[in-house]
Amino acid sequence: MQWQGRSVRKSTGGRYHPACGKRRREIGSAPTETHVGAEKRKVSRTFGGNQKIRALRAEFAAVSNPKTGETKKVKIDNVEKNTANPNYVRRNLLTKGAIISTSAGKARIVSRPGQHGVINAVLIE
Repeated sequence: MQWQGRSVRKSTGGRYHPACGKRRREIGSAPTETHVGAEKRKVSRTFGGNQKIRALRAEFAAVSNPKTGETKKVKIDNVEKNTANPNYVRRNLLTKGAIISTSAGKARIVSRPGQHGVINAVLIE
């Protein structure tokens, strides 16, 4: 788990003297790395008892065509480009903003697969 509370250090390098320690509500989780493959999802409990569906592996994407306005479920072939990290292309990781090649053409992912559990994309060609 990752602690996501305030840092002990100021931006100047000085030190904060916290009034309280770490709390369970401040912990986070490791990033969900969504791969291209057979469908696999995980449901995790979040703050307040809510649920978050994380996509661990995905095979299909809902790709919409902005010119015609129609959306189709198409198969993901591989990751072409990812501005978040160049290594994600080699590992076929799906993140928001990644360019994927599908049977309908190249598309940009507009959803957050690790947070929303679905892959929505928009055609760019």
